[in-house]
Amino acid sequence: MTFNKVNNIVGWIVCVVACAVYLMTMEATASLWDCGEFISSVFKMQIPHPPGAPLFVMLGRLFVVVFGGSNPAKAVNIMSALSSGFTILFLFWSITHFARKIFLKGAAELNAQQLFITMSAGVVGALAYTFSDSFWFSAVEGEVYAMSSLFTALVFWAMLKWEHSADEPNSDKWILFIFFMMGLSIGVHLLGLLTIPAIVMIYYFKRYNATPWGTFWAFIIGCAVTGFVQLVVIQYSVKWAGMFDIWFVNGFHLPFFSGFVFFFILLAVVFFVLLRYANKNNYTFLRLGIWCFIFMLLGYSSYLTTMIRSNANPAVDMYNVDNPNSLVGYLGRDQYGDFPLLYGQVFTATPTDYKETSMKYTKGKDKYEEIGKDVKPVYSSDDMMLFPRVWDASNDQGHAQFYKDWLGLEQGEKPTMANNINFFVGYQVNWMYLRYFMWNFAGRQNDIEGFAPGNVRDGNWISGISFLDNMRLGDQSTLPDSIKNNKANNKLFFLPLILGLIGAYFQYRKDKKDFLVVGLLFFFTGFAIVLYLNQAGNQPRERDYAYAGSFYAYAFWIGLGVVQVAEWLNRKMALSTSNYVAAGLCFLAVPVIMGNQEWDDHDRSKKVLARDLAKDYLESCPPNAILFTYGDNDTYPLWYAQEVEHIRPDIRVINNSLLGIDWYINQLRYKVNESAPIDVILTPEQIQGRNRDYIVYNPQKNVNPNNYYDLYDVMKNVVGSDDPNMQVQMQGGDRLNVMPTKKFRVPADEAVVRANGTVNPTDTVTDLMIDIPEAKNYIMKNDIAILNIIAANKWKRPICFTAAYSAQELGFGNFVRKDGLTYRLVPVKNNTGVNVDWMIDKLMNKFGFGSADIKGVYFDETNRLHLNTIRMAYAEAAAAAADQGNKDIAKKVLDKADKGILEENMPYAMVSSNNRHNYFTFKFLEACYKAGYKELADHVSKALHKDFDQQMSYYRNLSDSRQESMRQEIAGAQQLSQMLQMLDAQYNNGNAPKINPETPGVILNDTNVQTKDSNK
Repeated sequence: MTFNKVNNIVGWIVCVVACAVYLMTMEATASLWDCGEFISSVFKMQIPHPPGAPLFVMLGRLFVVVFGGSNPAKAVNIMSALSSGFTILFLFWSITHFARKIFLKGAAELNAQQLFITMSAGVVGALAYTFSDSFWFSAVEGEVYAMSSLFTALVFWAMLKWEHSADEPNSDKWILFIFFMMGLSIGVHLLGLLTIPAIVMIYYFKRYNATPWGTFWAFIIGCAVTGFVQLVVIQYSVKWAGMFDIWFVNGFHLPFFSGFVFFFILLAVVFFVLLRYANKNNYTFLRLGIWCFIFMLLGYSSYLTTMIRSNANPAVDMYNVDNPNSLVGYLGRDQYGDFPLLYGQVFTATPTDYKETSMKYTKGKDKYEEIGKDVKPVYSSDDMMLFPRVWDASNDQGHAQFYKDWLGLEQGEKPTMANNINFFVGYQVNWMYLRYFMWNFAGRQNDIEGFAPGNVRDGNWISGISFLDNMRLGDQSTLPDSIKNNKANNKLFFLPLILGLIGAYFQYRKDKKDFLVVGLLFFFTGFAIVLYLNQAGNQPRERDYAYAGSFYAYAFWIGLGVVQVAEWLNRKMALSTSNYVAAGLCFLAVPVIMGNQEWDDHDRSKKVLARDLAKDYLESCPPNAILFTYGDNDTYPLWYAQEVEHIRPDIRVINNSLLGIDWYINQLRYKVNESAPIDVILTPEQIQGRNRDYIVYNPQKNVNPNNYYDLYDVMKNVVGSDDPNMQVQMQGGDRLNVMPTKKFRVPADEAVVRANGTVNPTDTVTDLMIDIPEAKNYIMKNDIAILNIIAANKWKRPICFTAAYSAQELGFGNFVRKDGLTYRLVPVKNNTGVNVDWMIDKLMNKFGFGSADIKGVYFDETNRLHLNTIRMAYAEAAAAAADQGNKDIAKKVLDKADKGILEENMPYAMVSSNNRHNYFTFKFLEACYKAGYKELADHVSKALHKDFDQQMSYYRNLSDSRQESMRQEIAGAQQLSQMLQMLDAQYNNGNAPKINPETPGVILNDTNVQTKDSNK
């Protein structure tokens, strides 16, 4: 059989295996994070967050039509699974291409043994990547990374096809195909563009006689082409088209999009002239470059659908991309801000001035309207440095504090360049890339995200070779059972890593050019992303998915390692025997072990937590409610539940994170699904651009600071006023609206709030009193919007929050009441407890557990956090019912939670960051005690005691330096353990366990554990 025939047959078999694995393990519905948003966007052709994914949306919609049925989310997950499976197909063909090239250097065609070992290399390398941690995670959910990986694999394979046929006529059609695919890939994700430097090197090595300087300049050209595509093709083409549109609409009074269309017609004319010039002068390279540009723009044109759909005002319409100028900001991710790369400020810097950027425009009724200029901070040269890695002064996600903790800086201490490089190497390279690399090819400790520097307990890489792991991280056998037996504890024994290093050595020895090509792909999809992202510390989630392309490149070397192993074995045994042994050993040692270790923590086939979490939030709300949410996992599952599964479409979900942007506030003004428009008091012009981004507290002589003023009146007539007397001039010259008081009231008509069920029959109704905290001297646009919605609502619609953050920060925290998973605003002072009857009804009849009641379903740390939120709701309701004397009802509520969240799926006691998990369980135990549910209380208490015993035993076995790095965790465990003992004593006739005075938190029993001193 010929190489091509065998290569195709084996490749398709590997593809089928990969597709089957991913189809069997894919999530049953939507996953957490961005998946709910993407699936919602696919289902109704809507607009996801910048920079968008229009091709993903269109192809996903096609899959919904073909495979959707009653479960559209499953169809999108199928698309990801198949995209990932076909990624493996192209990976296989790419590996066999490189292996074949090596063998063909001394022969015209492969012999049978060479063919066998080449196929073996492809199988081992491709299946190793199939079962790799990061790629498998993205392969089974409705996110863009699976399809992005497919485009990356496709364009790289296509360039290898060009290389193979480069001497044939019309071979450059492969290059045009590549650039068309790259243009299409922009409509999914930008990661595919990082293959360009490697592709340029393949072209150079094939077309030219390579020299050291020639290789260097080819590399520079590859980087330049990547930058050209990123800036000119993606950004400037649309930016220039937008400028033409402003010119045509505002200058010539033509319709919107007229200038946009004219620009691309003009561009087509320029291309036509240049092509004629190139053909006339036989400038082959120029002709090829122009056609590549054209085909990339054709692929990139999928973004036209974004503007078309945005003009239809769908429910999910991120950035309101209804015109070419908003598309510019959408593609540039303007709403996420900017960050320095080559030169910029350190995080301790304070702006010395602000400079204005270019004018911004928005689409008006019949022309583009100026909405002012953005401003950028200017810093002193003393606060600037080259290659800034510690740059983010914001502390809303704890970034500034994280820098200080990581680097050991004192308050106010300015970081040095040494600190800067320390953070780059220690955090950005080691923790945020090399750790992920080792997860995939050495092994993983557990699924707990480690934050503190030196944390040897959480989220590290391990190998499974005890003495090596113990040297780095301490004795792994002493870890508490709850994480020692964590399903994400995967031991790969360095085998994939070693085989990959062998393969890299083999390729370097046999073909340095191809080694450089694969190395560049590995670098640009790995370390280059580290350099570009410049991540601040304390990321909200693990980011390993961003580097999957780098792990893809490493799989080439894993496959080629099989050939090197066979070559070594051939020195001791016959050729056929060495090939069979090498293939068998490598297959068992790498993909088989990887599949065995990784399967249980990547199987999501029964999990529906994101859907049920959203359902629980929505069902906690009264009819026609307004629900304020926070962050991705608050919002995106809710969008999915409403848009795709039609769960409670009467509720208006409002994302507080987006409320500071004018286009999002304006979207509240129109009906969505079954939710009526919302009055936000201020007009679109009053919040346009930077208008009222924030207002400042400015006391007035005629305003009594002790009186409460009508919130609606102040927001409409003071905050909404353009009267200079209602404004204050800032140092930079800007005039800002003021709030002359920090005390507001929202009158409550008792007849209205009793009639519509806002309050319970036994409640005492009062006006809502808002006391902005003393330290809060300004409020941002999102807070203004919340207050406006509350004021204009006048208690007509229920107002709920998924968390009480805004209520606390804006000074009305004592007017929210727990109604299930949500907090409802009520005109009842100091009623911050639980709405018992309402809550129990929802918990017993409406709530779901995301399949936590099915044995064997795996929930990672993020999932467990949300399951704990559900478990906590049952604990609160049961405790409140018990306090009212309804202990039988409380027991039923607790029993429902116990059976709904099986302990084998999510243990009651478990190690977690800051002992969050055990704190939730502590509150659940307290509810058990209050309800008199002795059997369950004893079980939960024993589980907590055991975990705290094991935690403290583990900490005492650590070295002093490691104990110091874990001091916060140790202190938290000690404190919670003491609380547990006091709680046990309170409900067990004073029979509390003894507390070791030297090591609080350690339970003394008949087999006393060693103290720290004796352990030394």
